[in-house]
Amino acid sequence: MNTNEKYIQRCIDLAKNGLGTTYPNPMVGCVIVHKNRIIGEGWHKKAGEGHAEVNAVNAVIDKALLTEATIYVSLEPCSHFGKTPPCCDLIIAHKIPNVVVGTVDPNSQVAGSGIKRLIEAGINVTVGVLEDECNELNKRFFTFHQKKRPYIMLKWAETQDGFIAPATRKEQKPVWITGTAARQLVHKWRSDEQAIMVGTQTAIDDNPKLDVRDWTGHAPTRVVLDRHNRIPSSQNLFDGSVKTIVICESTTQKSTENCIFESIDFEKEIPNQIIAVLYKHQIQSLLIEGGRQLLQTFIDSGLWDEALVFTGTPYFTSGIPAPILTHHSVVDQKMIGPDELKKYKYHD
Repeated sequence: MNTNEKYIQRCIDLAKNGLGTTYPNPMVGCVIVHKNRIIGEGWHKKAGEGHAEVNAVNAVIDKALLTEATIYVSLEPCSHFGKTPPCCDLIIAHKIPNVVVGTVDPNSQVAGSGIKRLIEAGINVTVGVLEDECNELNKRFFTFHQKKRPYIMLKWAETQDGFIAPATRKEQKPVWITGTAARQLVHKWRSDEQAIMVGTQTAIDDNPKLDVRDWTGHAPTRVVLDRHNRIPSSQNLFDGSVKTIVICESTTQKSTENCIFESIDFEKEIPNQIIAVLYKHQIQSLLIEGGRQLLQTFIDSGLWDEALVFTGTPYFTSGIPAPILTHHSVVDQKMIGPDELKKYKYHD
């Protein structure tokens, strides 16, 4: 790993501190180096607050060193006025002579204009250092802006013999397939993503809260598919504690600030309509937790990016079979307590 790669990797590591808190902005890390010594670093923490470059510059004690420094940033510095001033102007104002950028910003408001402005100001700009890693860092943000949809993650737990639920629930709701460590990890995932989705039957059978009670973090927007408005208003999904989007056939109910009803045509391609609704609501990432029909519908439509699949220790011998993935490859495999976790990526 060369010098540029070393410092961009540090930018990536810093940026990850903002996972789950920067929406709708991307995660960005920044490092400022003077004569092979880091003199300032920072990351973007929350939309509306200082960008990574601002936080890094503010961390520099002796600002006079900036005129001889190199600023490293995982994503192209912004060139437009949003909730904060352009970072390009900050870099130019401090006469920082060298800028190293991990990857170009796909947002149409930036998309190369930041780099262009820096070059026009006489700054030496290097672009494309650890580009793949920087793109992976902001896979949610990039998917949203390039594909006009959320980054979609599927999640389920299955038994040793391939079932996600028993034939009958009896008194236990829900039926746990995995252990406490796996369930805590799922709650962490929920805090990382902007929205979480279930179907009608899962909502009725399990009465889920879809919160992060086993983790500290932001609860995601809840999305539920309920064609015929069958879910009772007494269910946890309608407790008003978290923004909830109900996708149904007819919006007879009146939307409130925290419970929004959206209608789609269930005779047409359902997943495409769902992601159009979520794109309208500026949702950049979606965690789909089931049940089988909803998961399989997205799989069959080719509208998914990752699948996170636990295999627990129980055997059911019969029940609801697990979804069947197509067009995928395993990219990670590990044990979470007694449960196996496999991560799949979609490919054409």
